[in-house]
Amino acid sequence: MRIAILDTYYAKFLKAHYARNKGLKKQDSSAQRASLLAAAFGTSDFYSRHLNGMGHEALDLIANCVPLQDSWARENDVSFNPLLLKLPHRTFRLPVIGRHLAAMPGLMEVALAQVRAFKPDVLYCQDLSFFPGDVLRDLKKDVKLVVGQIACPLPPQSFLDGYDLILTSFPHFVERLKATGIASEYFKIGFDTRVLDLLGNVPKDIDASFVGGVSRHHGKAIPVLEYVAENTPIQFFGYGAKTLPRGSPIRKRHNGEVWGLDMYRALARSKVTLNRHINVAENNANNMRLYEATGVGSLLITDRKDNLGDIFEVGKEVVAYSSQEEAAELVRYYLAHPDEARGIAQAGQARTLRDHTYKRRMEELVPVLERHLAAQGA
Repeated sequence: MRIAILDTYYAKFLKAHYARNKGLKKQDSSAQRASLLAAAFGTSDFYSRHLNGMGHEALDLIANCVPLQDSWARENDVSFNPLLLKLPHRTFRLPVIGRHLAAMPGLMEVALAQVRAFKPDVLYCQDLSFFPGDVLRDLKKDVKLVVGQIACPLPPQSFLDGYDLILTSFPHFVERLKATGIASEYFKIGFDTRVLDLLGNVPKDIDASFVGGVSRHHGKAIPVLEYVAENTPIQFFGYGAKTLPRGSPIRKRHNGEVWGLDMYRALARSKVTLNRHINVAENNANNMRLYEATGVGSLLITDRKDNLGDIFEVGKEVVAYSSQEEAAELVRYYLAHPDEARGIAQAGQARTLRDHTYKRRMEELVPVLERHLAAQGA
């Protein structure tokens, strides 16, 4: 199969990456893409690398990176308006595809040109809010199967309607998506072992951490995190701290944003690390931190969810809490019992490296894509 994997990256990460790598935006698109993927942000090349290793042909498209897309468009003689390229694609309204796509070249139009140039059997979108449904339906003239993957709040139905299949790590989303007439299947995320090679040996010099964002989607988590901040030596890393009140105990312990390998390094430095799911996860464990934290060998203390036991053995591979008081108590207990903490962390890492790697996930994904391609008559 030929698979185009389209993703979007956080704007703050892109800004920080180009600021750190002076002159990168002047390099060709291949060099820029390689640099971005080497940073191990999000799912990076964790899908394409293993798909290519299995004999398929997969290409990563970072659709909202302006310098990268600008370079690719120039290299491939794609006509575009540079001013519109720098505008968010969601500012465009495209009720009539042909006229508006011709009149408003920008990030979305460059991405469409990339997809058509690659001629994939499968377009695999990691951001369901990038292409409107009518654009996807038009793109099906050139693509046999359009697949989306989601682990965040659903976009409007008009963005979902163009998908042939949507995979999700939220078990509760599957039937909801099917009810709209879109095929959907449960598909867990994971951890890529290349991260361990890139990190090397990391000293565990942080007692306890929370690594992640604090935003409106994390509203229910804030009281828990603030309570733990007041009752343990926990340190915070990530984005969104400035959105909190100045008196928040989280802000007093916050160490700033960390992206890609720096994020993994913060986790790897931690003896124990706290996890909390976003509100839309409801009572299901699903997020990337489950696999990232265990993958780098830290003791994961996560919020108790109905399906957590299907992913890890609770109490032996990870630890779970049901209240803010229990979360703080567990952090204090395992800091006071480092040998016990180390044993659970090692068991959690062994489980992730056995069952939850992206190599394993791609071995699970390929038959799903082949089955749905066959159903499309491809």
